[in-house]
Amino acid sequence: MDFTARKRKSSKPTIPNHNSLFSHDLNMYNVPPTGETTLEEFETLAIERLQLLRILEQANCKGNKLFSEDWKKCVKEDLTKLELRKFIRLLNGLDGQTELDINARKADHLSHYILRLAYCRSEELRRWFINRELEWFRLRFMFQNQNTLSRFLESNKLIYAPITDEQKDEIYNELVMSTANMSDVSVRTTNFFKVPFQEVCSLVKNRKIFIKLGFAYIPTNELIVCVQAKFRASLSEALNVASHRLPSLDDERINTFLMNLNNSYTGKDYSSVNSDKKDIDPADLDSYSKKHYPLCMRHIHETLRTAHHLKHFCRLQYGLFLKGIGLTLEDALQFWREEFTKLMDHDKFEKQYAYNVKHSYGKIGSMINYSPFNCIKIITDSVGPGEHHGCPFRNWDATLVKQKMLDHGVSTEGIDTILDLVKNRHFQIACTKYFEYTHSLQAPSTTINHPNQYFEESVNIIGEKKKIS
Repeated sequence: MDFTARKRKSSKPTIPNHNSLFSHDLNMYNVPPTGETTLEEFETLAIERLQLLRILEQANCKGNKLFSEDWKKCVKEDLTKLELRKFIRLLNGLDGQTELDINARKADHLSHYILRLAYCRSEELRRWFINRELEWFRLRFMFQNQNTLSRFLESNKLIYAPITDEQKDEIYNELVMSTANMSDVSVRTTNFFKVPFQEVCSLVKNRKIFIKLGFAYIPTNELIVCVQAKFRASLSEALNVASHRLPSLDDERINTFLMNLNNSYTGKDYSSVNSDKKDIDPADLDSYSKKHYPLCMRHIHETLRTAHHLKHFCRLQYGLFLKGIGLTLEDALQFWREEFTKLMDHDKFEKQYAYNVKHSYGKIGSMINYSPFNCIKIITDSVGPGEHHGCPFRNWDATLVKQKMLDHGVSTEGIDTILDLVKNRHFQIACTKYFEYTHSLQAPSTTINHPNQYFEESVNIIGEKKKIS
C-alpha cells in the first residue's frame, strides 16, 4: 500500500494476486498487499475484522480463561452467529488449498492491513489492536499440527529446528521433570526446540521449561511464545511507521472511514424494524421497562414517569428505542402527549414536541428513517447536568450503580462482578452481566451491543412472543 504519493487520481486499497503468499492459515503480515479492491469491499473487510477482534475481546470478559477450550468454543460460536465464515475457515488447522481457503487468507491479510491504518493513530488504539491481533494469531497457531507448523516456520524463515532424538535422550529425565504438563509419553512423542532462554522469559519465570547452559528446551505447544514475540515486535514497529506515513493518505472517503472505525457499530441495524407495527401497546411499557429494558432505558422511562419531561437528547435516545421495539408513530405521539401534558397544555406539546417525534420516524423534515442508538453511540455521548441519557455504567458513580443493582434484584456476587467490569471500562460486558443476573442467569446469545438487542433477547427468554422483528 503506497503511503508516499502525495497526489494520485485514485486511492484504491490493494490485495495480493499471487497465491504463494496465501498457502498457510497463519500469517506474519510482513508483505504489504498489492493489487486492487473496491471501496465497498474495503469497508466490508474492515468491519468484518473489527467484528472478529471484538469477539476476541468479549470472550476474554465472559469469565473464560484465555485460550482455554471454553474460550475457543465461545469465539467459534460468536464467529458462527455473525456468519464470519472466512475466519472460521482459518481455524480448521488443515491448511487447505482450495479457492475458498485462498480467498479466506486474502481477506484476512487485507483486513489486517486496513485496521493497521485505523488503529495506528494513538497509543491506546495501537495497544488494543496489538493485543487482539496477538490473540487471533495465537488462536490459529494452536490449531496447527506439526507438519503445518513446520511449513509455516520454514516459509517465514523462522529457524526453529527440533532437537534430534539422540539429543532428547540425553536430557530426557530433565525434560520430564521440568516441562510443565508433560508426561513421560508426551515428552517422548513431542518435538522439543532449543532456543536462547531470553526469548522465553515468561516460561522461565513460571518454571515451565528445562534450561541448560543458557538455552531453553521448549515443546511444540510453547513455541508460540517465541513466534508471538517476533510477531508483536514486527507489528508494533509497523504501526509506528504507519502512524507517521498516514498523513500522506489523501483520500477523504477512506480517511473519514478509518478515523471513525474504532467507534463503529458492527451489529444489527434496528432501523429495519417496521415502524407501523401495532404489537407494542403504550400501556404495556411500564411492565416492559421492569422486565425487558436495559438499565439505560429503564432509567429514562422511570425518570419520565416521575418528572413528566425529558430533555432533547434523552427523548431522542428513548424515542428511537421505542420505535425500534415496534411502537407506532401514532402510539408514540399518544405516549409522549399523555406524559408531557401532565405539566403543560396540549397546544404547547403540539407546538414544541410533536414535530420531533414525527421527525424521528422520518415522516417530516428530511424524511430519514433514523436508527435506534447502539451501545457505542450511547456510551460515547456526552451527558450534561440534569440529563438522563447515555450509559449508566459509564456515567454513574459506583455507589449509584450498586444501589440500582440492589433495587433490581441483582445478587451481591452479581453486583461485585458488574462493578469490577465497570471499573475496567467494560461497559457492554457489564450490561450483559446485568442481563444475566436479572434473567435467572440466562445469558443473551451474544454480548449486548444494542438496547434493542437487549429487549429482543429478554422477550425471547421470558417468553412473551411479541412480534418485534
